[in-house]
Amino acid sequence: MDDVKRALRADLRERRQTLSAAARDSAGAGVHQQLDALAAAHHVRSLSCFLSTNAEPDTREFVREAVRRGIRVLLPVTRVDGLLDWAVATEDGEIAEGLFGLPEPVGELLGPIAVNDVDLMIVPAAAVDRRGMRLGWGRGYFDKTIGSMQKCPPVYAVVYDSEILDAVPTDVHDQPVDGVVTPTRTLSLRAR
Repeated sequence: MDDVKRALRADLRERRQTLSAAARDSAGAGVHQQLDALAAAHHVRSLSCFLSTNAEPDTREFVREAVRRGIRVLLPVTRVDGLLDWAVATEDGEIAEGLFGLPEPVGELLGPIAVNDVDLMIVPAAAVDRRGMRLGWGRGYFDKTIGSMQKCPPVYAVVYDSEILDAVPTDVHDQPVDGVVTPTRTLSLRAR
């Protein structure tokens, strides 16, 4: 299973690297619009969201705009023990390279349970299948977080349109998501 996942991740990573800057910009604008509509539909006052890398559909402008509108946004910060701490996003928040070279906020850290109070979770993914199973990037941070929550809010993964697949390989610890956000649409895949 690990080899199958690793091969699929490598293929998806390579496809993302071949996208033009114009395609990435267009995708980011589309994701921003879709995430705005999703947050409004769920009457969100607080959410968690990841800071996108250059290869991912852009979430950073959505985060900035949500903060401007008064939504409390928690951003993940990786820990060596496999858990996530959280930091509250600010309009002019400093960003640094985190544990795995990913963009993470600099500032006061809240513990892993801080995410228990959000109305919506926006998570990264390599791909999502039509059953709602998410293929992450292999470290398990979001699977552990989602799996440990007593009352998990709706969870939506952000991917490119071509990354919604018929099936993704899964292990026992893999956690499903409730929906997926792409540059052109938002799909609800399952109800919690």
